[in-house]
Amino acid sequence: MTTSPSIAGLAGTVAAPDAPVQKRKRPRVQNPWAIVAFVSPFALVFTLFYVIPIGYAVWQSLLVVEREGTFGEAREVFGGFAQYALVFQNAEFWSSVGRVFLFGVVQVPVMLGLALLFALLLDSPLLKGKKFFRLAFFVPYAVPGVIAAIMWGFLYSPNLSPFEAVTSQVDFLSSDLVLWSIANVVTWVFVGYNMLIIYSTLLAIPGDIYEAARLDGAGQARIAWSIKIPLIRPALVLTGVLSIIGTLQLLAEPQTFRAFSSAVTSSYTPNMTIYATSSIPNVSLAAAFSVVLALATFVLSFTFLRITRRKAAAS
Repeated sequence: MTTSPSIAGLAGTVAAPDAPVQKRKRPRVQNPWAIVAFVSPFALVFTLFYVIPIGYAVWQSLLVVEREGTFGEAREVFGGFAQYALVFQNAEFWSSVGRVFLFGVVQVPVMLGLALLFALLLDSPLLKGKKFFRLAFFVPYAVPGVIAAIMWGFLYSPNLSPFEAVTSQVDFLSSDLVLWSIANVVTWVFVGYNMLIIYSTLLAIPGDIYEAARLDGAGQARIAWSIKIPLIRPALVLTGVLSIIGTLQLLAEPQTFRAFSSAVTSSYTPNMTIYATSSIPNVSLAAAFSVVLALATFVLSFTFLRITRRKAAAS
């Protein structure tokens, strides 16, 4: 029987020993010192102003103060997790954490919703005078937080506000409303900042996508809902993470409002508790507060990222 050439060739190929596999060579770096030169400035600044302060705070939180006798010399010694035990026993600190959590649940969605709305308006061809509105929306962010809090504090004060007809009927500085008065200040300041991030992402979307949608009969509202918002999801996630971090770091506005309202105590927010504790001074306990707050910020931000990533994958 005659074997066809193709089958014979195949058989010979199978019978032939395996050819040695050549490993791919990794491209050599032409000048590794150039990489070191570019990375070193960032690595130095990152280490000096981020890694070392965090490490020092963690170490400081593990120290306790011991005193020899009633009037003896005080010295810091290693105390393990003694300061963290005090943190978890401190009801005022956890009350302040719950307060800013409630603050964030309400204020962050409102702020990001307004930022998204303003960004979509600026990107819409229906809006006239875009330069004016872009500047008007962003100007409040140029006002420092303390100055903004002082300005709004005067507007809320019944005896100082030019809107006395309103402030005499509604006490915006009472214990029931002062948290939301602070939320209004934060929203007023940071809406423009978040709007700018979202708007810059909208500008990066190719115009051909909008043109194709218009040819299919989609209006501006449909384009915004079905095209623009899904494509700017990364910007919305970024502003959400930044807002969560900023909420847990709330300090300047409530600290300023202490001059206007007795409802704002020295432990009204976690950062105010840390500031007041370090002023006693009890630096080790303040460091333990800071470490716990940093871990809580990381957990909340990471959880938010995981949830948004799963929703993006599902859609």
